[in-house]
Amino acid sequence: MVFSMEDANEPEQSSWAHLPDVCLRHVFHWLDDRDRSRAALVCKKWSCAMYSGSLWRCRTITFYGQPSRARTLEFQSALWYTKKFGKYLKHLEVKLSNPYNTPFIKKFQVTMKGLLSHLGKCNSHLVSLSIKYLELDCLIWKNVVRAQFIKNLATFLKRMSKQLDYLNLKGARITLEEGCELLNSLSSLTNRSFISEINIEDFFSLHLSVYSSALFHQTMSKFHSLTILTFNYNCISDELLDILREHSSHSLCTLNIKCHIHDPHGQVVSGMSWANLAKRAPKLNVNFFFERVMKHDHLARILLVEIPVRSISLRSCYFSDPDWTMRPTLTNLLPAYWHGLQKLTLELNNDHELLDNELLQLILSCKRLLFLKVWAFLSVTFMERLLQNRAERKCILTTIKVRIYTAQDDSTEEERLLADIYRKFKYLIDSELNYFVITYPMV
Repeated sequence: MVFSMEDANEPEQSSWAHLPDVCLRHVFHWLDDRDRSRAALVCKKWSCAMYSGSLWRCRTITFYGQPSRARTLEFQSALWYTKKFGKYLKHLEVKLSNPYNTPFIKKFQVTMKGLLSHLGKCNSHLVSLSIKYLELDCLIWKNVVRAQFIKNLATFLKRMSKQLDYLNLKGARITLEEGCELLNSLSSLTNRSFISEINIEDFFSLHLSVYSSALFHQTMSKFHSLTILTFNYNCISDELLDILREHSSHSLCTLNIKCHIHDPHGQVVSGMSWANLAKRAPKLNVNFFFERVMKHDHLARILLVEIPVRSISLRSCYFSDPDWTMRPTLTNLLPAYWHGLQKLTLELNNDHELLDNELLQLILSCKRLLFLKVWAFLSVTFMERLLQNRAERKCILTTIKVRIYTAQDDSTEEERLLADIYRKFKYLIDSELNYFVITYPMV
């Protein structure tokens, strides 16, 4: 083979120069903004890769309440690139980290006004928006700033209403009127919305009886294709269930319902309303999350047998109340869901009652239970009995996470017993289970 002098003088190119575009975009995908901008300086081909729309479909912007220099640069970079490549954006998440004073909130409001205005003009692809934990009821949100932010967000939601498919405003803590204004923005152009997933958990301020609001019912009647709805139990009523049945039963798959001790939950909801919804929405699964709502009579009013429950979480959050006992809930209420319950989480300060037998019986009765997480006062032998039943295929658990509370400072003996139990069932745990069990002194 003969080489000319011209060939010999050409610089040898790296194999990176011949990397296919699809591979190059994949490499850029794993780089942060700073490294992407540096890589774009290498050559014209790499600079073109920088402008690939697929790289800018997802963006998270964090507003740091107490920024360091590095965090400030990170925020400025994220904001700049969001504006520069905003036309490609499909998924936007905004985080508000540790807001600490009114000037910071004002800066956040002004920045968001500019960002939302820009995206509203240039973007036609956004399908997902998440702005969590705004906590608009905090004193650092002055009335004028709060009103302006809600107005700007409502305007943006109105512009994006035809394309937006997912909205997460968890933790907004907003008034009933303001909340309905934002939700109505999603349907203001056509008087109906086809958004499929909404998260309005802790969306309304504490202590509001949303379930009795005609304004809320009117607002929810405008949603016609909900697939997943996450909200608080203080929104539940016969009227709401009838609205979901009428407008979203063809699509509705999941209701995630949080019930908090400080939210009103004394309303009477008919089992027939739940039954009618479940009949019209055969794919429906309901997940309950209870925070310090532990008394049997409160739970019995909520956990009706007609509800297609898939998951239940009961958390007392370390509070111990001698006026409640968990036993009736384990023996009378939860077994009603033996045919559908797949996930059970119990975080209990049950120092006044031992629940080993009742809990084990419940687990064995729930034929589809796959996930178990328990933080409670239990005896170590409970784990041996549970694993023995699992080994005998009397339950189908695939995840077992247990924190065994103990009132003793020294839990050495309990830990030794747990180690022995692990060795006894090691073959099962290693091959079939996601398993994590520890002791935890509660002194």
